[in-house]
Amino acid sequence: MNQRKSQNMAVIGGGTMGVGIAYVFAVAGWKVCVVEPDALRIATMQNILQTAAAGGLKRGKLTAAQAEHASEGVERLASVQDLPRFLDLVIESIPERLDLKTKVLAEVADRQPRLVASNTSALSISELAKSVIDPSLFLGMHFFNPVWSLPMVELIRGDQTSEAALTMAREFAQSTGKTTITVRDVPGFATSRLDLIASLEAMRMLEDGVASAQDIDHALVTAYRHPMGPLRLSDIVGLDVRLDIARHLSQALGPRYEPPRILEELVAKGHLGQKTGQGFFSWPQSH
Repeated sequence: MNQRKSQNMAVIGGGTMGVGIAYVFAVAGWKVCVVEPDALRIATMQNILQTAAAGGLKRGKLTAAQAEHASEGVERLASVQDLPRFLDLVIESIPERLDLKTKVLAEVADRQPRLVASNTSALSISELAKSVIDPSLFLGMHFFNPVWSLPMVELIRGDQTSEAALTMAREFAQSTGKTTITVRDVPGFATSRLDLIASLEAMRMLEDGVASAQDIDHALVTAYRHPMGPLRLSDIVGLDVRLDIARHLSQALGPRYEPPRILEELVAKGHLGQKTGQGFFSWPQSH
């Protein structure tokens, strides 16, 4: 494992994306802490880290030392105020709500890390940057789910993001084995627009009775070589997350991103996909 000068980072939020981000940095040898106040989510996070590390070790993807560090070496903190000062990197990965993110990012900036990033998949980086002390050291670092499997990070340059910050973010991402692309701060960036438009169209097809969820996904996987169908992927991302992003992009880019009725109804019923056991598909829940 390469020794790096910068190996101290934190993730804000212990949800699906936060756990994945923490895992890949821990595997890469970084000292990692996760801020998550919810005790149940912390327990779930620990289980995911242990399961992922054990699987990586069994498949020969990790050394014993990497697996131990990823499963046992991630520190848990209850609040942003508990973060050490002057960390090399802090990545915010909380729900896609502007008010929540701006509040948390302001608290993070007070801890004076070298680089602050948001894992947002849709919100404006330039708007979020208003919350931090030095906008030149803030940008988007958009990871993809599952983080340990998908080898790219989308870097989003805000209006005031410096070249130094982009270079730092690129090096940090590459230290985890990821490649990067850099995009302008436009609604939906590059990847969210491409991904969401396919998912929303698949939902409308299901709503219109064109085909079953299984067959719609099968068509994309087999005919167009997508690694996963858009409906199953939506379940994994979280239907509530899909709905938040769709509403945001429909306001910014117009009716082609308007959320389908079936998505709104599933979220209203609490069927959020894999994390609740039911979405477009049924998901076995481990206990």
